[in-house]
Amino acid sequence: MKCLVAELGIIDYQSALDLQMNLVTMRAESKLPDMLLLLEHPHVYTVGRRFDSSHLVLTDEEMEMKGVKLFHSDRGGEITYHGPGQLVGYPIIEIGGISMIKYYLRNLEEVLLRTVRDFGIDADRLPGYPGVWFGLEKLGAIGLRVSRGVTKHGFALNVATDLCYFDGIIPCGLRDKGVTSLSKLLGLEVPLEPVRSRVIENFGRVFHVDMVPIPGEEILKVGLGEIPINKEYYAG
Repeated sequence: MKCLVAELGIIDYQSALDLQMNLVTMRAESKLPDMLLLLEHPHVYTVGRRFDSSHLVLTDEEMEMKGVKLFHSDRGGEITYHGPGQLVGYPIIEIGGISMIKYYLRNLEEVLLRTVRDFGIDADRLPGYPGVWFGLEKLGAIGLRVSRGVTKHGFALNVATDLCYFDGIIPCGLRDKGVTSLSKLLGLEVPLEPVRSRVIENFGRVFHVDMVPIPGEEILKVGLGEIPINKEYYAG
């Protein structure tokens, strides 16, 4: 089976939400194969369906001064941060019914675990808390929603993330746990490109799919309905 992979660069959160919504609809109607979107966001706090407003520490004025926006989304979970230096992945994958969500979640965790271990970081799962952890510090976050049997949202891996932005929130509502990044753990600035390459390879291995690159600008046009998906991506 094939899974398209598109690298979108830096894209604002609302545009990414709109793109996902359109792609999920097309995937549910079998107009697209499975795909993985890889990107970065400008500074933004996003909140899920279980958001507690007390977990946002900054005022509106303070967020404006820091250049960070707030978005409500339809994913599960609480509040988190996205920003430059963080690798965000949005798989648009048909998994079927809700009985497959736990299996899918563990597969996403496995992709991130294999990736950070490729860089010498012995991260692990933390029972009861989705994501990838180094001790009691979260290295990779996961937030999901399944619509018509197709996944949206996904994961965020802190590579060279400015962790100071997490000080403005109680990440995921967990007051007794922290956050970390590959760069912090390794003591050097880690570029996104080698991490992105390892994520793509590990995603293919964990989900048993062939990863097929598709230009980011092409998938943006497909998502906007400007062009149909090239049928060659279904071949083989």
